[in-house]
Amino acid sequence: MTEVERTIGTPDETTEEPAGGAGGDGAGATASRGRRRVGVLISVAALAYALDLASKLIVVAGLEHHAPIQVIGTVLQLDVVRNRGAAFGIGEALTLVLTAIAAVVIVVIARIARRLYSAPWAIALGLLLGGAFGNLTDRVFRSPGVFQGAVVDFIAPTHFAVFNLADSAIVCGGILIVILSFRGLDPDGTVHRD
Repeated sequence: MTEVERTIGTPDETTEEPAGGAGGDGAGATASRGRRRVGVLISVAALAYALDLASKLIVVAGLEHHAPIQVIGTVLQLDVVRNRGAAFGIGEALTLVLTAIAAVVIVVIARIARRLYSAPWAIALGLLLGGAFGNLTDRVFRSPGVFQGAVVDFIAPTHFAVFNLADSAIVCGGILIVILSFRGLDPDGTVHRD
């Protein structure tokens, strides 16, 4: 193939190296690839949210106002604690601020989702989104009132803060985002080699 043919792109070159994978134009392949990754994000977020919500409903109904249940001796227990603050019980007077932060995180993830072509990023953002929705649901609907509700925490390891599945999803999503960033992978699927 001549230099001119490589520069302008002939039909033979297009069929040899299709843009976006399975033939056709690059725009169609990019659009379907984007829908697939948004589906991953929504699926992971829905699963994380459902697990968090179900676990909180179960522990509130069965464990609240009861003695802690020992899972692994005193090393790991299930003990219902209402937390109006952030992680580790910090900022109990900031419930409204924490609610606003969770809402902002959800909006930011929704904006990123428009250009999301990376499955690992979709999983990471789905974990963050599901966790944020889980704790936001508590802050909006639990007592003492709307936007002032206390988050239900129940996983109580010894010498560590009591947490819930939403917190776990947020931490795992955050760790995955750090790993992806260090590896140079962007949400749009591009890889940077710095």
